Amino acid sequence: MLNIIGLGLWDERDLTFRALDVLKASERVYLEGYTSYYNGDLQKLKDLIGKDVVVLGREDLEQTPEDTVLAGGEVSLLVMGDPLSATTHADLLMRAAEKGVKTRIIHNASVMTAVAETGLQLYKFGRTTTIAYPEGNYFPKSPYEVVKENKMRGLHTLCLLDVKSNEKRYMTINEGIELLLKMEEDRMQNQIKKTTPCIGVARLGGDTVIKYGSAEQLMNEDFGGPPHTLIIPSKLHEMEEEFLKKHKV
Repeated sequence: MLNIIGLGLWDERDLTFRALDVLKASERVYLEGYTSYYNGDLQKLKDLIGKDVVVLGREDLEQTPEDTVLAGGEVSLLVMGDPLSATTHADLLMRAAEKGVKTRIIHNASVMTAVAETGLQLYKFGRTTTIAYPEGNYFPKSPYEVVKENKMRGLHTLCLLDVKSNEKRYMTINEGIELLLKMEEDRMQNQIKKTTPCIGVARLGGDTVIKYGSAEQLMNEDFGGPPHTLIIPSKLHEMEEEFLKKHKV
């Protein structure tokens, strides 16, 4: 049995009682360490469940899962947030099915719903996008198109920010806005300007920071440590606007 378990938003204290029961009964426990930032203490996590926890990287799960999580036995894979928010884990479920490995999902809180803490209404969010670090000649500009499509439909855009855990690089809200402005320079369709309203959210579920202002204003704000998330709101409902006033910079 492969158990894919959500760790929640912050640290090991967010684990559910059900998750703890499953972890304590597992033969091997792994922690997926590359799709998000783990704010917890690995030693405290080990002490909590009474066994070792092996951290896996992208290659371990995407290329050779048969050596670890799909090697048989009662296995648990811990994932930040909710297990199926990242496509990697959906792919893992399909590979498990191909090998005849039974699976179980234990859900937890996710950034996809926790962003309601900003005051924005969840049903007014459109497609989610991820802003990635440019590498060499590779500079993906699909986030710009997602923002544009969502705005046309009157929907907010949740922008997840790139994580390079092996390099200990976690994209900041400031960097995300800067990259969107560079995409604007290329596309020139007036979707992301310095005056564009933005919402920066840092460390949801922990010492949460939420700031609302123009792109230019937020680029000059200090949001502290990771993880960071950026929201490009569309037309605000009067209740959303009222709620956001307390977060205005």
